[in-house]
Amino acid sequence: FEKMANSVVLHRVLFLVVLSSHSAIGQVSYSIPEEMSKGSIVGNIAQDLGLDLQRLKSGKARIFTEDSMEYIELNKEKGALLIKEKIDREALCAKMIPCALHLQMILENPMELYTITVEIKDINDNAPFFQTEEIRFEISESAVTGARFTLERAIDVDVGTNGLQSYLLKPTDHFVLELQNLAGGDKSIEMVLQKPLDREKQERFTLLLTANDGGEPVLSGSVKIHIMILDVNDNAPVFNQKLYRATLSENAAKGTKLITVSASDVDEGSNGKVTYYMSKTLDNLLDLFIVDQSSGEIVLNGQVDFEKSNNYQLEIQARDQGGLSDSCKVVIVVMDVNDNTPSINILSMSSSVSEMSNIGTVVAMMKVNDPDSDVNGQVHCTISDNIPFSITSPSNSIFSLRTEQELDRERDAEYNITVMCSDEGVPSLSSSASLRLQISDVNDNAPVFEKGIYEAFVGENNTPGLSIFTVKASDEDSNQNARVSYILEDGTVNGVSVSSYVSVSADSGVINAVRSFDFEQFKDFHFRVKAQDGGSPSLSSNVTVTIKIQDQNDNAPQVLYPVQTGGSLVAEIVPRSADVGYLVTKKLTVVVEDNGQPSRSAVVYINVAVADSFPEVLSEFTDFTHSKEYNDNLTFYLVLALAAVSFLFITCVVVIISVKIYRWRQSRIFYHSNLPVIPYYSPGYTGTGVTGTLPHMYNYDVCMTTNSRNSDCKYSTLGGQSVLVVDPSFTETMQREMKEQILLEESTHSFLGGKSFNTNRY
Repeated sequence: FEKMANSVVLHRVLFLVVLSSHSAIGQVSYSIPEEMSKGSIVGNIAQDLGLDLQRLKSGKARIFTEDSMEYIELNKEKGALLIKEKIDREALCAKMIPCALHLQMILENPMELYTITVEIKDINDNAPFFQTEEIRFEISESAVTGARFTLERAIDVDVGTNGLQSYLLKPTDHFVLELQNLAGGDKSIEMVLQKPLDREKQERFTLLLTANDGGEPVLSGSVKIHIMILDVNDNAPVFNQKLYRATLSENAAKGTKLITVSASDVDEGSNGKVTYYMSKTLDNLLDLFIVDQSSGEIVLNGQVDFEKSNNYQLEIQARDQGGLSDSCKVVIVVMDVNDNTPSINILSMSSSVSEMSNIGTVVAMMKVNDPDSDVNGQVHCTISDNIPFSITSPSNSIFSLRTEQELDRERDAEYNITVMCSDEGVPSLSSSASLRLQISDVNDNAPVFEKGIYEAFVGENNTPGLSIFTVKASDEDSNQNARVSYILEDGTVNGVSVSSYVSVSADSGVINAVRSFDFEQFKDFHFRVKAQDGGSPSLSSNVTVTIKIQDQNDNAPQVLYPVQTGGSLVAEIVPRSADVGYLVTKKLTVVVEDNGQPSRSAVVYINVAVADSFPEVLSEFTDFTHSKEYNDNLTFYLVLALAAVSFLFITCVVVIISVKIYRWRQSRIFYHSNLPVIPYYSPGYTGTGVTGTLPHMYNYDVCMTTNSRNSDCKYSTLGGQSVLVVDPSFTETMQREMKEQILLEESTHSFLGGKSFNTNRY
C-alpha cells in the first residue's frame, strides 16, 4: 500500500477569477491516493493560491464541505491541506469515476471563496470475491459440445486496472471459460463444454474458478464449482432478447411492475420448464427489485431516488430443470421528479455593515444546492423589495448578497432580509432563509438645537448659581456619536468675558447665572452655546442665546438738581432787588416717589433766603441748621468727645512720664560733664520782624466764589510768610463761622459749588 501511495503523483490545477474589489473566486485541484494516513499533506493551498499565511489567519480561513464527514482539514499555520480522516474511495464513490471531494475555502475581510477539488485515486486494496462460497450445476450427459453454462461473476470494488481483469478455470479437461461482452461494458462469464460428458465414467466434477485483478501485486478470489452429471436434457433456455429497457419514475410506489423478461426451452416436460432468477452480483438490487420465478415479471420492491442513482442494471438468468441456462440484461432508467427543495447554506455573513460602506460591498455568501436534474435543479434567488441590497450569482450555486444603494442608519438601523430560492420545476419548489443585518453608525449628523434662537428672562438681583433655563440639542446618530456636550463659546459682555456672567452644564445644557445681574447696568446680553457630539471627528452646531434682565424696584428716586451732599442743605440766593416773577429754582417737589412695589421715595429741602451778600446767607442758614443738626448729632459728638478726652488723658500721662525720665537722665549727664550749656530755641518762637497777635507759623487760606460782588479777603506777604488781612466787615462773620462745627463747613462747600476753605496749623 505504501509503495503504491508513494508512486502517486500529486497534481495541482489553479483557476482564479477576480469578481470585484470585494470578492474573489478561485479553483484549485489536487489528486491523491485513497487510504492516506491522518495528517498527510494534500497540498500547500496558500502557496498554490498565492496567499500568505497571515491572510489565512486574518481572514479566518475555513473549509466548508457538503458531506457530513470531514476528510480534509486546513492547517493555517503552514497553509496546507491535511488528511483528517482516512479516505476509502470505494465507500465514498463506489464505482463512480472520477471520485472527488468538492470543498470550499472561505476567507473574510474581504470575503473570498475558493473551490477545491480533491480527486481520490484508486489503489489496489480490494481483492476480487464471489458472493457465494460455491457454485453447483446439474448437467445432462447429453449436453452437446459447445453447451454454455453462465457463471456468477466476481466482484472487485476497485476500479480501472485495479479492478477485475481476468478469470482462470481449473482443470480444463471438459470445460473452458469464455467472456461475453454485454451492453454498458460489462462481461458475462460462461463455462463452455468442450468435451462430451459421460455420466457412467464420471458422475461429478469439481472445478476452481479464480478471478484476478490488474493491480500490483495481483489480488485474486476463487470459488468452487460442483457439477453433477444428469441424464437427458440437451437444450438450454434462450431469452427472446439479450437487452431489455424500462423506465421508472423516482416517486413510483412499491409494487410497480417494470418489465417482463421471457426465455424459451424447446425441451419437453420438466426439461423444458424455465425458472427465472436475478443474479446476486449486487445485494442492494436484490432488495430493491424482485423477479417472479415463473413469469419473469420484474417488480419494484422499494423506493428509488434519482439523486442517488439514475439507472439500474439487472442480470436475469433463465434455467431449465436440467441446469441449462441463459442470461439477459435489464436496464432500468430512473426519471427525475422535482421532489427536492433548494437547500441554502450560509457560507459567510457579516453581522453588521457600516452605513458608509461602498456600493457593491459583499455582506453574505450562500451556497444553494438542488440535487434534482435539468430544469428541476436550476435555481434562482430573490430578496425582498425596497431594500438597498441585491443578490447575484458569481458562479454556479454560489450567491452573494451585496449593497446596491447607499445605507443610512438614521433611516433604517436594521434589515431583516428574506432570501427566497426557487427551482424551475413544475410545480416549482422553494425555500427561504432570513438574514438579520445591523447597520453600524458613522458620525455623519451634527447635533441640532430645538430652536434657532433662545430667549430667556431673569429678574435682576438674582442669586448667583440660579438656573435660568435649558438649551436642548439632539443628534440622530447613536451611542457615542449621539452623546451631546454643551460648551459656552468665548465672548464678551461690556468688555468682560461672558463666562463671568453665565455658565453652561456640559451634560444637561442648563444655563446658570454666575453673578447677580443689575438692570441699571445693562438690560440684556447675548452669547453663543455650542453643542458637540462624541464622535471622532466630532461634529457641532451653535445657537445664539439672549438673556433679558427684568427690572425690579431696587432704587429710590434721585434728585438731580439741586445737588445734595451728605446732610447739607440746599440754598438758592435771591437778590433783594428781584422783581415779581423772578425764577428762584426748579423742581420744588418735596417728595419724589416711584410706582414700584414696594414704593421708594426721596426728599429734598429747599430753603430760600433773601440777601445781597454771602455772609448774610451764611449767617441765616447757619442759624437755621444749627438747632436741627444739634439734635441729630448730639449722640455722635458725645461719644466722640468721650473718646477724645480719654485719648488726651492717656497721652498726657505718657508724655509726663517720658519728660520726667528724660530730664532725670539729662541732669545726670550735665552733672558729670564740664561742657557749657547752650539753650536751643525753635525758629517758630523767634520774635524778630513779627507783628500782630497770631503765631508766625499760623496761616489761613480763605477762598470764596468767583462771582462775589465784594472782595472779602486779601493776601499779603511779610518775611516770606503769608499773613491774612481781614476786612472789618467780615471779621464778625468769620469768627462765628469758626465756632461752628465742621459739618457747617461742608454745607458751605456744597453751596459754593465745590470751592474750598482750608485751615493749616503747625
